[in-house]
Amino acid sequence: MTPDVLYLRASGTSLVLELADDLLPVVRHWGSDLGDLTDEDLAALGTAARVAFFDSPFDVADQVTVLPEHARAWIGRPGVEGSREGRDWSPAFRTSGPATTSTEPDGTQRVVVRGADATAYLEVVLELELHPGGLLRVRSTLTNTGHDTYTLGAVRHVLPVPEVAGELLDFTGRHTYERVPQRQPFSAGVHSREVRTGRTGLDAVHLLCAGEPGFGFRHGQVWAVHLGWSGNQQAYAERLHNGARVLGAGEALEHGELRLAHGESCTTPWLYAAHGTGLDEVTARFHAFSRSRPHAPSRPRPVTLNTWEAVYFDQSLERLTALADAGAAVGTERFVLDDGWFGGRCDDTTSLGDWTVSPDVWPDGLQPLIDHVHGLGMEFGLWVEPEMVSIDSDLARAHPEWIFAAGGRRGLESRQQHVLDLGHPGAYAHVRDQLVRLLQTYDIAYLKWDHNRYLNDAGHTPGGEAGVRAHTLAAYRLMDELIAARPGLEIESCAGGGGRVDLGVMERCVRVWASDCIDPLERQQIQRWTFALLPPGWVGTHVGSPRAHTTGRRHDLSFRGETAIWGHLGIEWDLTRATPEELAELGEWVAFHKAHRDLLHEGVVVNADHPDEAVWVHGVVAVDGAEALYSVTSLGRPVTTGPGRVRLPGLDPTRRYRASVPTPGTELRREGRGVVPWTREGVVTTGRVLAEVGLPMIPLLPEHSHLIHLEEVR
Repeated sequence: MTPDVLYLRASGTSLVLELADDLLPVVRHWGSDLGDLTDEDLAALGTAARVAFFDSPFDVADQVTVLPEHARAWIGRPGVEGSREGRDWSPAFRTSGPATTSTEPDGTQRVVVRGADATAYLEVVLELELHPGGLLRVRSTLTNTGHDTYTLGAVRHVLPVPEVAGELLDFTGRHTYERVPQRQPFSAGVHSREVRTGRTGLDAVHLLCAGEPGFGFRHGQVWAVHLGWSGNQQAYAERLHNGARVLGAGEALEHGELRLAHGESCTTPWLYAAHGTGLDEVTARFHAFSRSRPHAPSRPRPVTLNTWEAVYFDQSLERLTALADAGAAVGTERFVLDDGWFGGRCDDTTSLGDWTVSPDVWPDGLQPLIDHVHGLGMEFGLWVEPEMVSIDSDLARAHPEWIFAAGGRRGLESRQQHVLDLGHPGAYAHVRDQLVRLLQTYDIAYLKWDHNRYLNDAGHTPGGEAGVRAHTLAAYRLMDELIAARPGLEIESCAGGGGRVDLGVMERCVRVWASDCIDPLERQQIQRWTFALLPPGWVGTHVGSPRAHTTGRRHDLSFRGETAIWGHLGIEWDLTRATPEELAELGEWVAFHKAHRDLLHEGVVVNADHPDEAVWVHGVVAVDGAEALYSVTSLGRPVTTGPGRVRLPGLDPTRRYRASVPTPGTELRREGRGVVPWTREGVVTTGRVLAEVGLPMIPLLPEHSHLIHLEEVR
């Protein structure tokens, strides 16, 4: 292989890097696997990729490095923004030796490039990793070697996409309505999405995708990036007049937030990137990466009963033991005590920061409840919000200086609470010690870690300097310390619902709460797009009460149950008020989920590009291709009689499968008008027929679903 070209390949993805003239690497190709290439092929690729310029080097669009530099004729957003009081603002890095390449035991291919700017007194270590599943990730570490302070304004990484990527897809949203897709042409200029709320965001970009116009789940080339960071951030797509197109992301730093003294370094969050044919292939790369992490769950995800919508703040031993009894009877395996157990907490105006068990609500502590839960064969979990503080709390009265404040003023109150600045060592130690004491006192297997408000005006006292970055890193460190203090502890990332869903926090957590809305109609969309990044077993999906608390809609239990089984199943419902018939049906849904849990959580997620948007088809296919489960859901009334034929993607085209319609909780109507014959006895056909021709489906009422189960016939 030519020494100036590095060629990395994994699972249908390839990356070609050119390193020449002591410069940072240029990305010559990121996308589909180019196959076996000789040194001559790679040299020819590099030569063929170079574009002649007409008047000046600024006309050239092919000099795209992952850390772009103005000094190399890059006229878009630079990779590094910063200065020494106005000097050294345009660094030009030169490599200090050959790139280091290695392959990790798990098959991950690593490239490390070291560079420096002797004039700006900056050093950079650039890391690229291509994981076995085809996911690429990039980050940099910058070091100030000068004697005066270097103030960073931004460090961004970019990856090029070709001219065929003419359409953009990203996401927006709000509380109880997260991950709403939005599409637009990839036009000239910058499409930028920024988060300045101190967390990933209910309106987070989630994935920023560029693809062939009209790309879907199963067709069209797609390139996607995601920033693994839980604080302020920026993601953007940039198209220059010279033809360059890139996807990029990085931390969004406030003025003066990141100042490097002599010898100090900072490491950026990872930029994750995936290419595939259709969104499903992109998703599969992200899922393979998450499932390969050292802390990935190795045991079945326990069915969870959470107390919030069942009792809110009305907690008592008698009421909660009755709820636990009802939960155990339908098959739940984990009981989570939500907000209201600590300090003087009887409503949402008080006691955040006082993480001691309330003597008024729990005069004998939590042990009687935990003993009862354990006696039923369930784990015990607890809700906490460690980054927040109530003004009416012992903590705020003792240490008002630990509350975020900027410009000599405390930030606006929201949800009757403020943010505790974990960048203060004393504040950090206070929260850590109280939570460690809880974990040492009680057998707590799980923490639901909430984060219910923005970090607005997040100034570090007494000077008021911007503090979001330090706070975010401290929150990560706190999670790490608690997991170390109680090995086996699982943490869920919850932030006003789905406001902290990213691969940074998921280095510690094994579950996210996708949304505070568990209306199954809304959850169809929220879960579809949350699964685009995270495997289903990492996403909390609960069965709510008959009337949704956030929307007021009413839905049959069949629709609520069918929507919830696809992720980490839970229940958010006062089961002590459910009828015997409802409890019996709920028990059937829980049993069905457990019977198919391995498939649901470990299978390959697939989505059909169904022609009518009123009908959604999604499913999971076993890794060995021997089994699959699909959902056909009517979100509304189709224009024509529907859903008609439904094609089932992702199956082995050469195998034969038996298709059937399982009906937990209710009996499917199998006789009479409108009934499709195959649903009575099942049908056997090939994976190719199921994917290309499909199966006719029973007409569905709006906001109802049917399941299709496929098993290989040997």
